[in-house]
Amino acid sequence: MKYIFVTGGVVSSLGKGLTAASLGTLLENRGLKITLQKFDPYLNVDPGTMSPYQHGEVYVLDDGAETDLDLGHYERFTHVKLGRYNNLTSGQVYQTVLNNEREGKYLGKTVQVIPHVTDEIQSRIRKIGELTKADVVITEIGGTTGDIEGLPFLEAIREFALDVGPSNVLFLHVTYVPFIKAAGELKTKPTQQSVAKLREIGITPHILVCRCERPLDKELRQKISLFCSVPYEAVIEEKDVEHSIYEVPLMLQRERLDDLVCQHLRLDVPPANMSHWQDIIRKLIAPQHRVRIGVVGKYIELNDAYKSVYEAVIHGGIANDCGVEVEKLDAEEIEKFGPEKILKGLGGILVPGGFGERGIEGKILAAQYAREHRLPYLGLCLGMQTATIEYARNVLKLQGAHSTEFDAATPHPVIALLDEQKRVTKKGGTMRLGAQPCQLVVGSKAAQLYGAFVVNERHRHRYEFNNAYREKFEGTGFVFSGTSPDGKLVEVIELKDHPFFVASQFHPEFQSKPNAPHPLFRGFIAACHSYIHHRPL
Repeated sequence: MKYIFVTGGVVSSLGKGLTAASLGTLLENRGLKITLQKFDPYLNVDPGTMSPYQHGEVYVLDDGAETDLDLGHYERFTHVKLGRYNNLTSGQVYQTVLNNEREGKYLGKTVQVIPHVTDEIQSRIRKIGELTKADVVITEIGGTTGDIEGLPFLEAIREFALDVGPSNVLFLHVTYVPFIKAAGELKTKPTQQSVAKLREIGITPHILVCRCERPLDKELRQKISLFCSVPYEAVIEEKDVEHSIYEVPLMLQRERLDDLVCQHLRLDVPPANMSHWQDIIRKLIAPQHRVRIGVVGKYIELNDAYKSVYEAVIHGGIANDCGVEVEKLDAEEIEKFGPEKILKGLGGILVPGGFGERGIEGKILAAQYAREHRLPYLGLCLGMQTATIEYARNVLKLQGAHSTEFDAATPHPVIALLDEQKRVTKKGGTMRLGAQPCQLVVGSKAAQLYGAFVVNERHRHRYEFNNAYREKFEGTGFVFSGTSPDGKLVEVIELKDHPFFVASQFHPEFQSKPNAPHPLFRGFIAACHSYIHHRPL
């Protein structure tokens, strides 16, 4: 088994996750079985209780693990199915070590960072290899080289490399080469300092991936090679992409990154055939059609908060050869200025998930606008709940209808806490999480889009449609088109006499890929395009 460790230096948010995912794409297309994992140095057990402003979206896996958003990149760029062992935090490491100590597993020894913490980290690397039987395990170390909390992880991979041998391990360091506008030149010193810091720890990178705004010329590459003790051909340019993150694998292939990796790890495999990826890029750069949609959220100023949603929208565009312009709309602005002013002229409205009362009335107004103007609507999780509340208030005339999440005293709790959630006291990892089966109704829009009657989708929520109100909704044009197999939980709703009004309690965005767009997003973008081109002037 071969191991690649991806580290980062100079600053955070360099795109280590995208680089790791892109390398995974290239190796997978060379016929290798790969898996990816992310080590996060923070002390939270997982990001499930963290604010989107702190850490972006929480990406949910099939087994219910709440993980870092980089795992979304891993699944979108490759064919791997990830689980809870693919994401490790310092919180999980220390929790395990302390539990072991309480159980007497260290036989009275003094428990220390080395070897107990570092051994636990290494055991996770071995565990994921055993579980997946992959040819190559790609492990991304979160944070920036030099961060105090990341030191145990770097020490662990240094020790691990000694154990498995030099031909089985590759260290890839993602760094930053800034362009100083006043001087009119790129500067290599931050990269030199970052590599020096890594070497102090005992790791010498085999490949440097240099993030930059301008191209690296020969002289600059030679300088980086000399001062960082990295071969000239192993100084890889990773320039800002012009159109889409999905260009990154092709860029790295042109830089021969995968060739270098295979040479170092002694992998005798054919070149990657990326023709299908080139077709994706063509549709992104020069689509046949264009449409503008509105995403109505409460964290819209932070792009990473709805990362998977935005990507799934792009994938829906690829499926329809349609460029999608996303208008990020603040739900509170809709409350303030009214939906007509904010939503007019759009081809469709998407309302994603979220927590907390802020902006809820704006989302409800957005659903009402879409229903009354026959504008394509896709609701995800909270987007399904707000659409339900709107219908209850304005069509069924259930005054004061709401969710008990936002109004415990509502006279009509059309959305209420799941029964199993009523006894929950802890916040972390206690929601309805992970992939669950959903039974679709024959002849429904949802079944038509999926081309199936049973699907598995990922969940992350505590509140559901209140079954006490099912009879009031039935027969009114409000269709329960997807339920749990026992029929007890509502999973998908749609409006019968509407061109496209579909909303799900689950999160379909977590299973969309550029080369396999999710059916709901594919159908939504098709409906938006149709609406724009057929609406009356």
